[in-house]
Amino acid sequence: MRAVVLAGGKGTRLAPYTHILPKPMMPIGDRAILEILLGQMSRAGIREVTLAVGHLASLMQSYFGDGSRYKLKVDYAYEEKPLGTAGPLAFIQGLSDTFLVSNGDILTLLDLNRLISFHKEQKAVCTIASHKRTHQINLGVIENEENSNRVSGYIEKPKMNFLVSMGIYVFEPEVLKYIPKGEYFDFPTLVNALLDANESVMCFPYDGYWRDLGNQDDYLAANEDFESMRSQFLME
Repeated sequence: MRAVVLAGGKGTRLAPYTHILPKPMMPIGDRAILEILLGQMSRAGIREVTLAVGHLASLMQSYFGDGSRYKLKVDYAYEEKPLGTAGPLAFIQGLSDTFLVSNGDILTLLDLNRLISFHKEQKAVCTIASHKRTHQINLGVIENEENSNRVSGYIEKPKMNFLVSMGIYVFEPEVLKYIPKGEYFDFPTLVNALLDANESVMCFPYDGYWRDLGNQDDYLAANEDFESMRSQFLME
């Protein structure tokens, strides 16, 4: 099976560190973020990975090379200009069967084989790995009547629950026809285009470990977690 890793972003939320390092090469313990992910992909039976690169691409290629040390065949797709999260897929050759797409800045214990099996069982064209997140608004929230300034309620520091994308997707090749070549195109736009076309889009709920390392708080927490959970991430 083949995977695409999105590794071309500038990582502005982790600046200034990402001025000199691509975000997927930021360290978690003694490993690069992407190094952990590539090891997990290899153990899941994925054999070919395309890294979609842009910002500091030469560093990425120098570090990860041909992927042989991860028992993978790694190649590179270069963005001459930012194409968003979905846009690079339009230029990658050989996506002719079910394929995995992942952000290059996540740390998780998600079982990729279970995700892929679920996708195939559901006969979906797109499956989004999803995670529940609770967000607390640390302010008093005022509710008002529609088209009126009359207050109808007041909630102190409410918590809101969301089902969020983990940044890992499984796709069938037919999704590529919805992605315009050479245009900036993000995954939300792609998913909405699939829904408008009545394509089957599923979410795979996962309640285990997941952190978005593009977020500075999650990045710092992940470094602490890695020390105590190292064997789970690396299967050493």
